[in-house]
Amino acid sequence: EPRWPFLFGVIIVPALVQVVILPFLPESPRYLLLEKHNTRMAEKAFQTFLGKDDVSQEVEEVLAESRVQRNTKLVSVLQLLKTRAVRWQVITVVVTMGCYQLCGLNAV
Repeated sequence: EPRWPFLFGVIIVPALVQVVILPFLPESPRYLLLEKHNTRMAEKAFQTFLGKDDVSQEVEEVLAESRVQRNTKLVSVLQLLKTRAVRWQVITVVVTMGCYQLCGLNAV
């Protein structure tokens, strides 16, 4: 029992390692391209990750995926439950997650 504080304190070691290493990690090419709108840095990040000079195809794929996502219509939970094709999947996920929360596994 007297060693429990040390056990909980050990979690500081990986957290400190992550904080020290984080500034040296490259930015995500997707984040640079879509959020910061910096094509040059995104291409440089793709080149770093993929190890090749021509990354124009990858940049186009990310931009095309972004266009598709912008055209996607968001639906509410009520609309999902009204749609017969996905109703049972939604109910199954909701019941499973509810049981997971109520069984106390998070506390353990």
